[in-house]
Amino acid sequence: MNVLFASAEMVPFAKAGGLGDVIGSLPKALRAAGVDARVIMPMYGFIDRAAYKIAPLFNFQFSKRNGTAEVFISYTEYDGVPVYFLTSWPFFGEGGHLYTTWDWDVPRFIFFSQTILATMWQLGQGAGKRTPWTPDVLHVNDWHTALAPFLLDYSRGDPYWAKMGSVITIHNMAYQGDSAGGWLYDAGVPGRTQPDLVYQDKTNNLLAIGLAYSDTISTVSPRYAVEMQSPRFGEGLEGMVRARNQTGDAIGILNGLDVERWNPATDPWLVKTFDTTTFLAGRAVNKADLQQEAGLQIRPDVPLIGLVSRLVAQKGIDLAVPALRRLLTDTDCQFVVLGTGETELERQLWRLCEDFRWKARAYLQYDALLSQRIYASADLFLMPSRYEPCGTGQMLAMRYGCLPIVRETGGLADTVTNYDNADAEHGTGFVFSWEESEAVLGTLRWAVDTYRHRPQAFQRMQQRAMQQDFSWDSSAQKYITMYERSLSKHQPSGKKD
Repeated sequence: MNVLFASAEMVPFAKAGGLGDVIGSLPKALRAAGVDARVIMPMYGFIDRAAYKIAPLFNFQFSKRNGTAEVFISYTEYDGVPVYFLTSWPFFGEGGHLYTTWDWDVPRFIFFSQTILATMWQLGQGAGKRTPWTPDVLHVNDWHTALAPFLLDYSRGDPYWAKMGSVITIHNMAYQGDSAGGWLYDAGVPGRTQPDLVYQDKTNNLLAIGLAYSDTISTVSPRYAVEMQSPRFGEGLEGMVRARNQTGDAIGILNGLDVERWNPATDPWLVKTFDTTTFLAGRAVNKADLQQEAGLQIRPDVPLIGLVSRLVAQKGIDLAVPALRRLLTDTDCQFVVLGTGETELERQLWRLCEDFRWKARAYLQYDALLSQRIYASADLFLMPSRYEPCGTGQMLAMRYGCLPIVRETGGLADTVTNYDNADAEHGTGFVFSWEESEAVLGTLRWAVDTYRHRPQAFQRMQQRAMQQDFSWDSSAQKYITMYERSLSKHQPSGKKD
């Protein structure tokens, strides 16, 4: 089976969130399972072509409503996964930002969706003097590429496209590419007439178009697949998701991790590596090193709380700051935060850490290597998200023996088992439900108290957390089953919804 992933992000080339992590690891897992999975993504000006050995492959002209665009396709392999990069002035190939403003991003990703199909056609004709390759399934991700399934459906009168399946994965329902009607018209995109789309007045919403015209829909955790059918999390598209769920075409598949890359036993960026049998000694060395770098007292007895996140309201940072201020005021603990985001939340965290500078440190930046060191050093990992489709932070923390403190939502609920408040016969972290600062504070106090007064239970949970299977193996098989379902809709015995 051939599968082409279309995405705005892919680690290590470009990343703003969990989408980049998924596209950087799921195709690799699928290839290990026998699927010829490949990726197409835009070329951004900040991608280092030389470092990743990205070389020109072919180019072609793409006719638009208002002229002709020259499209250049480059190519590399990363971790055994073929990756195609699309360059076309003025949309892609220049500029130092992954995302810009709504009025620029919407038209350029409409163009990207159009040229995805054009590139697939070229690949099928053997462009670049390569063996012809045609996807059986087109797998798009989020609103940036959600128009492509409609364009595929519109083209099914041509035998080349007739039997190709399509899948869309929703990584975050809050971002939709809405109000795109003018740009869709300018790009020459035909009218969208799917009944649910028309009835709910969503014909100019790019994500909604993807939901309506993809053969199957997935999201990144089973809990979020249920949550996004409600008004609280559906962001206005809950009706469309419910309609697709009733036909069995919507499913939640938990994200995985690249367990080879994220492995405390082999991680080259740790001062001392460790596994499930040596984590106490190994984590102690890493903790002392991070404490020294952060300007904190080197104390193995004090609980160190880590936070690695985009600093935005969705992540519950506004709930965490008041709770942390009260905790640091009356509790012997330490705190380290790494991330960037909303200016006001950055300011609040900076002020918090300045007010408690002897036991708190803020790194208001993006630093992938420092994040790994925090996972391997902190005792507790705070992730109080208001909603979280899947989340990788809590899984990475557990992988490195750092116990998460999370709100019961989305993928956090699917991956973190609450401590039993006893001898830790159960539990891989600390879970709360209410979307309130008091709930964050109470759970922080509970976790700190467990660290101090029930060390054996805490260590049992650390070992259990490290033993959780967050690999892609199981999830990759579920994706393969979904691909087969998508393909079956276009076989002679299948029925197209």
